[in-house]
Amino acid sequence: MFPFLLAIGKKKKEEDGFLSPIYVIFFFFGVKVHCQYETYQWDEDYDQEPDDDYQTGFPFRQNVDYGVPFHQYTLGCVSECFCPTNFPSSMYCDNRKLKAIPNILMHIQQLYLQFNEIEAVTANSFINATHLKEINLSHNKIKSQKIDYGVFAKLPNLLQLHLEHNNLEEFPFPLPKSLERLLLGYNEISKLQANAMDGLVNLTMLDLCYNYLHDSLLKDKIFAKMEKLMQLNLCNNRLESMPPGLPSSLMYLSLENNSISSIPEKYFDKLPKLRTLRMSHNKLQDIPYNIFNLPNIVELSVGHNKLKQAFYIPRNLEHLYLQNNEIEKMNLTVMCPSIDPLHYHHLTYIRVDQNKLKEPISSYIFFCFPHIHTIYYGEQRSTNGQTIQLKTQVFRRFPDDDDESEDHDDPDNAHESPEQEGAEGHFDLHYYENQE
Repeated sequence: MFPFLLAIGKKKKEEDGFLSPIYVIFFFFGVKVHCQYETYQWDEDYDQEPDDDYQTGFPFRQNVDYGVPFHQYTLGCVSECFCPTNFPSSMYCDNRKLKAIPNILMHIQQLYLQFNEIEAVTANSFINATHLKEINLSHNKIKSQKIDYGVFAKLPNLLQLHLEHNNLEEFPFPLPKSLERLLLGYNEISKLQANAMDGLVNLTMLDLCYNYLHDSLLKDKIFAKMEKLMQLNLCNNRLESMPPGLPSSLMYLSLENNSISSIPEKYFDKLPKLRTLRMSHNKLQDIPYNIFNLPNIVELSVGHNKLKQAFYIPRNLEHLYLQNNEIEKMNLTVMCPSIDPLHYHHLTYIRVDQNKLKEPISSYIFFCFPHIHTIYYGEQRSTNGQTIQLKTQVFRRFPDDDDESEDHDDPDNAHESPEQEGAEGHFDLHYYENQE
């Protein structure tokens, strides 16, 4: 039996010698196929370093898995625009030199068409766009007469509409009741239908800055029915008086760069929620001393007017801008008639440069306003128009350790008005601190 086993072993060895090259060939073939598969998966389907920049085109392949459900990128997109797979309900058509609005697909909710050359808004483009929530048509060449009547009113889910930086001559009408934010700044609006705003009951923000609005357009209290309005921007228009009939819900009012010369007594009594009031670059002169006695106001900007005296400072006011007026003395008796140890004033910052002050404010101000940490005097003007400098240009009192964290959480620069960032330049407190 032993010789038989030896014979079998010898035969097996001969077979192995014959098959071993075949095994080697199959082994290397399998490795090659495996490497090709790995290379395909890594190089083509996996983005090693995603590009954060906006992509005008997207290398779309139906048979490749991009990590999102299949239905998201089968909804489609028009050829003129870009619909990212991660946000399939958004359509980006901005900055493409488009002269017309493409047909909007039914599933689109956010439509971005800003920075184009669009002149008309036609109803045909929005026939299927029943789910739209936001439209941005800013920075185009749209005129009022080229907007099809009711084109926006037929969008029942629209929440936000951008039409700023166009050539509109008239307030768009009609608009859907669902609208919450409407931006119409930088146009040529000088016409307004009497009932144009009646249906905007859900509007919270309205921007009409840089238009041609005048008092006669607002005399019918057109804002009164906007019971949810929180922000109203009317800066850089042609107003000569305060807008009447503002809703009590208002929290932010911008009236800069108009020609308003007075404020009716008790005008703000119906605006108890107002937190920010900006009226710089007007013609205010004599105003009631307690006109700004608002319970919740935090920021008040009345620079670049013709005010000759200070006024009562409400308890919650934190930032006060009085620069470029005609004030010769800061009367603390008017600003702070009494001191209540249980209810201190919150004022922290005052700007009074380019007035006619001859000396710094009395140190009594720190009893009235114990939280004040900065008074910016800058340069003053003498009665003959010459520029003078007070002994102290910037008074800065560093906060106590207990208050430091609170001040750092709410820095001064966050509350400065745009006028200081634009025409006047940005006012940096730390710059003056370093100079001293």
